[in-house]
Amino acid sequence: MADHLPITVLADRVLVRVGQGEGERRSRSGIVIPATAQLAKRLMWADTVAVGPHVRTVKVDDTVLFNPDDRFEVEVGGEEFAILRERDIHAVASTRIDGGTGLYL
Repeated sequence: MADHLPITVLADRVLVRVGQGEGERRSRSGIVIPATAQLAKRLMWADTVAVGPHVRTVKVDDTVLFNPDDRFEVEVGGEEFAILRERDIHAVASTRIDGGTGLYL
C-alpha cells in the first residue's frame, strides 16, 4: 500500500489543519496562560485544507471559526487535522468574501 493516498472529503464535511492553539498561550500583556487553564467555551480558528461536495460557503484556504468540541480529530502523515460539519462552523475569514460584517481579522 502506498504511503500517500489521495483523500476526498465527503458530504458536508470540512477538513481543517489544527494549529498549535491548544497549548500554552500568552495574554496581550504577556502573561503565560497554561494549557491546563479552564476556559469557558473558547472557539478556535483553523485553515481549511479540503471541503466536501455539499459544502456551500467554505472554500479551501479559508480560515474558519469553530467550537473544538464539535470536531473529529485525525492524523494524516504525522500531521493533525480535524473534520467538521459545515453547520458547526461559526464564521469564515477569507479574502474572497465581500460585504460581510465589515470586520477584518
